[in-house]
Amino acid sequence: MPMSLTALRAMAQVLFVLVAAGCNESAPPPPKAVEVVIGTVAQRDVAVQSEWIGTTEGAVDAEIRAQVSGYLVSRNFEEGTHVEKDSVLFQIDPRPYRAALEQARADLGRAQAMLGKADLDVDRFTPLVAEGAVSRQELDDAIQLQRSARAGIDGAKAAVEKAELDLTFCSIRSPVDGIAGIARAQLGDLVGPGDPNPLTNVSQLDPIRVLFPLSEREYLLFAGAIREAVEGRGSRDAVVLSLVLADGTTWPHPGRVVPAASAVDQTTGTFLLRGEFANPENILRPGQYARVRAVTSTAKSALLVPQRAVAELQGAFQIAVVQDDDTIELRVVEPGALDGSDRIILKGLSAGERIVVEGLQKVRPGTLVTAQAPDPKNSTATPTNAGK
Repeated sequence: MPMSLTALRAMAQVLFVLVAAGCNESAPPPPKAVEVVIGTVAQRDVAVQSEWIGTTEGAVDAEIRAQVSGYLVSRNFEEGTHVEKDSVLFQIDPRPYRAALEQARADLGRAQAMLGKADLDVDRFTPLVAEGAVSRQELDDAIQLQRSARAGIDGAKAAVEKAELDLTFCSIRSPVDGIAGIARAQLGDLVGPGDPNPLTNVSQLDPIRVLFPLSEREYLLFAGAIREAVEGRGSRDAVVLSLVLADGTTWPHPGRVVPAASAVDQTTGTFLLRGEFANPENILRPGQYARVRAVTSTAKSALLVPQRAVAELQGAFQIAVVQDDDTIELRVVEPGALDGSDRIILKGLSAGERIVVEGLQKVRPGTLVTAQAPDPKNSTATPTNAGK
């Protein structure tokens, strides 16, 4: 049955109301842009550094030991202070050795007296043998006694020299200028050459050396440069070392390579080298751990980003790349060596691309971003505008 005109009008009014209600609903707001610090991928030649962990040691680490036995009667240095070469560190009671020296001198005097008598006998018997007043046998005996007396003098002189040397060894001296270590023997201790531990150590700290290992592969790469450096063939300073201390500071004095091991250690597969650094104030001490760095190659046209722009997640390295529409793409990259606060990127980026330098925790794939000014105290990135 056809609808009446009144029914059609009522239906039209209902549809109008529904359409009007739908038109009055507000549209969803556009996504809000996240503020981040944005930089660009730089490209330049980079001097690539290698780094090794090393241990400091004195240029000379002398163990101070007793060369004669006796009781210590004095200690003449303060632990940890500078001592001069030939200064007396310990004193052993010299009285027994002084008495032994006097005995040796007395023995020498007796030997000299015996030689004097033997000389007189030989001089007296020689003409008497020709006259027949003394037998040849008596002259021969006198000559043998003369020779024996001369040998006795040589032995007595050697005994005197040894006694003098032993008496000298009662004063235990420093063989070098350096810093004295902890005294392991105290006054009244009986010490001697057979002691398992030294009395103390004296370390010559200027220059100081750092012992560090190279892998066999690294050694093969740098063998030529190392050989020239240690042989001093005009390029001794070509391998310039820098030293990074435990607190992260770089030692102000550059170092050079000095000879160390002669072969690769088959147990560890490493080759030991020493770096030598000036240490004028004796600040560095033996036994410290430090990182040794040296420029080992040059990366041509390397791509660099600030290290803080690289995020690591479960062994994968990612960088937030800002696309042309100002949205984020998380891209997996292959990082290379560090260059100061920058990181070389081997794969995954192109020069000039925009990346998020600060604010990585605020973005996800597809996030709309806008640039904010970087903190001048904590940023080396060049800020760019996110918008076109």
